[in-house]
Amino acid sequence: MTTVDQFVQAVLASPSPYTGLDQIYVHNRILALVGDDNPVAAVDDQLTSLTDALVQTAIANGKIEEMPSDRDILADQLMDLVTPLPSALNQTFWNKYQTSPQAATDYFYQLSKANDYIKTRAIAKNVVFPATTDFGDLEITINLSKPEKDPKAIAAARNQPQDGYPLCQLCMENEGYLGRLGYPARSNHRIIRLTLGGETWGFQYSPYAYFNEHSIFLDQVHRPMVINRQTFSNLLEIVKQFPHYFVGSNADLPIVGGSMLSHEHYQGGRHVFPMMKAPIARQLDLGIAGVQAGIVKWPMSTIRLTSTDQVALLDAATRIHNVWMNYSDESVDVRAYTEHVRHHTTTPIARKVGDQYVLDLVLRDNQTSAQYPDGIFHPHQDVQHIKKENIGLIEVMGRAILPARLKTELQEVAKYLLGRHNQMVAMHQPWADAIKAKTDITADNVDEVIDREVGQVFARVLADAGVFKWDTAGKAAFDRFVAAVKAD
Repeated sequence: MTTVDQFVQAVLASPSPYTGLDQIYVHNRILALVGDDNPVAAVDDQLTSLTDALVQTAIANGKIEEMPSDRDILADQLMDLVTPLPSALNQTFWNKYQTSPQAATDYFYQLSKANDYIKTRAIAKNVVFPATTDFGDLEITINLSKPEKDPKAIAAARNQPQDGYPLCQLCMENEGYLGRLGYPARSNHRIIRLTLGGETWGFQYSPYAYFNEHSIFLDQVHRPMVINRQTFSNLLEIVKQFPHYFVGSNADLPIVGGSMLSHEHYQGGRHVFPMMKAPIARQLDLGIAGVQAGIVKWPMSTIRLTSTDQVALLDAATRIHNVWMNYSDESVDVRAYTEHVRHHTTTPIARKVGDQYVLDLVLRDNQTSAQYPDGIFHPHQDVQHIKKENIGLIEVMGRAILPARLKTELQEVAKYLLGRHNQMVAMHQPWADAIKAKTDITADNVDEVIDREVGQVFARVLADAGVFKWDTAGKAAFDRFVAAVKAD
């Protein structure tokens, strides 16, 4: 049996719209994509292996060029053949939801892995390890899953017409989109429709997941991120519909926000982050009946609200957010505005614990200064050799997303610490010397030491991003803000 025949059988056995009567049609559709000649055998009968072999067949037949974008576009076209139509998938999802929300998400998640929309083979390359700190065990990841941009593709994309369709990678119009140079293939992409606040939203999984069942909830309308009462309401509605998931929103300002501020969206999934395990350091009385509040023992300034009453919880969250939007305390460099430019917002995260709704509000400030041009409450220069990028939602919760460069760079740091020939990047020198000065390094413990020290740097990164520090002045400043909330 040829690879094409094997793939045809996989299509017919899948939840795709095709049946046995469609066998010849499907066979010819595959040949049209990969060509009739030079068949490449698959290494095994796994769907991804069959797809890899068919992509190689297409290259051998001159159907596509040997470049990542062409390979991805064809691979996703083939995987589209094993994927239900959006209408059928949505019907199945909501039918399974009648059994339980988890049954519905289990179905969608498994399908998104099976059709290779979630790039499980790439994700498996990521480096992941825990790091013990004063704020609990943080989660460190070095992200190796997202493919590097191909220079040939970058050069070719420069000459491609930019038609603005889809407007961004979060738009509904990505569902089934072929892809192009410089824009990802999405033929096998599917989106579940749901209603939030009387409007249509989408629910999908992230192709390069940073944690278990990493989900994205996206507005049907392409409009900028915003944090307000409706945001909090939407988050609570999502965890009401999917109580086994958490959901949160990146902040709506640059520096403290995510990388996609042009399209309203949230991220969620099935993972318990370090921040969720963090205890309450001290209780607060906000004067709102039915709502428990407290300051979380966490490096970033976080207020946790808990209640069974969604409306009371919304009232409390909205009050905190609105007061923070206009709150300044020059004694700790907190300024809501400079020259009429807004600097304050929040990063909200919602989840359910039993019948209680839990809403964490992380206070954010995106000011810059001459001393801290990248951000006063952003990783400072002395830790940017490990992490320079924005501290978004996932990192706020205690999971570091560190750049791929660190995998090889830290290997060179290890050689330096062991006194071996190395090519350590100069920016790591002060850090490596500090490690050397305080720790006895051996070949047996060097990797463990580096992992531990990376964790300490990430804890510092989060502390840099915290607006109220855990020193005497910071605690007093936090108390003054809480008093302003209660007085509002």
